[in-house]
Amino acid sequence: MNVGDTLPPLEIAVTRTLIVAGAIASRDYQDVHHDAELAREKGSPDIFMNILTTNGLVGRYITDHLGPRTVLRKVAIRLGAPNRPGDTMTLTGTVTAVLGSTVEIRVVGANGIGHHVSGTVTAEVAA
Repeated sequence: MNVGDTLPPLEIAVTRTLIVAGAIASRDYQDVHHDAELAREKGSPDIFMNILTTNGLVGRYITDHLGPRTVLRKVAIRLGAPNRPGDTMTLTGTVTAVLGSTVEIRVVGANGIGHHVSGTVTAEVAA
């Protein structure tokens, strides 16, 4: 890998099931992640994905490309536009640094209303 290399995009269909399952799997029982009526009462048009699910999807994106023996050393992300049922999030990545077997990749996940997630992932690539 070289600085400037890009990873192929990954499109993820954001379904109600994905949002709820991700919240349950990460033990995030906040109602805005599983109850549409309560989410609307709190000002959101529908339920939305939690950061832990997003973090997992970013990790999957990197390991799908770099291989299953890749070790994620640091994942630093920031959320933006919410992922709601019916959205498609497209993850893209650009290599920003390479030092031996360690790479840093700038990751962006965008949906129809903007950037859902942005940040960097530092990974050690197995030889």
